[in-house]
Amino acid sequence: MNILFLGDVFGKPGRRAVAELLPALRKELEVDFCIANGENAAGGAGINRDVVAELLAGGIDVLTGGNHSWDRREGYQVLDDELSVLRPANYSGEAPGRGVGVYSCANERVAVINLVGRIFLPPVDCPFQSVDSILETLVSVTPIIVVDLHAEATSEKQAIGWYLDGRVSLVVGTHTHVQTSDAHILPRGTAFITDAGMTGPHDSIIGVRKELALQRLRTHLPVRYQPADAGIRLEGLWVRCDPASGRAEAVQAIRRPL
Repeated sequence: MNILFLGDVFGKPGRRAVAELLPALRKELEVDFCIANGENAAGGAGINRDVVAELLAGGIDVLTGGNHSWDRREGYQVLDDELSVLRPANYSGEAPGRGVGVYSCANERVAVINLVGRIFLPPVDCPFQSVDSILETLVSVTPIIVVDLHAEATSEKQAIGWYLDGRVSLVVGTHTHVQTSDAHILPRGTAFITDAGMTGPHDSIIGVRKELALQRLRTHLPVRYQPADAGIRLEGLWVRCDPASGRAEAVQAIRRPL
């Protein structure tokens, strides 16, 4: 089974990259199942119903989230209603939505787990304990399991990767919007990358217009961020895994300009 994970889709430019690049990429890479982090898909912060519908229609099967999943109040109902949109499982159980989904694909089932880190981010439940509990219920459902760890710290992402090696098919880091050069398969068969990168405008500061980000960093005054619009490209990770064992057999970082 071939799985494609797209790095954080940022605003309208990111959605444009999905619409114009993903259909051909799915054919080229013979993608069976596509996941994307979508927490920045609406104006660079949060989600709404129209944006989610656009991305799902564009060839994405599941959208994961992160700390920005809550930035738009209108997104709360989407999280409750749409089974193909996840938010971090280690948020409070009272938060809208769900952090785990199991989906049918090519006569197989794919499980997706969304987690958020705790280093340099708001306090949440322990991602290690949360994923242990989730895997207890998934082990008898499917061996094909993808984990999106939305986290700031490289060390935390790598720690989760090693912790889950041999227990899931793929651990992919998101959130920092800069693709790392460490895509590989860990010793027990789990594919890993510290950060899948960003699907959006790269002539920017992690997706934001440079002058706005610089103004805030230099002055520490409130600034309303806006997505940049140049240097658009799609980034992510392609993985081939054995549907019987769930083990990754090949992995490749993806970077395609618009």
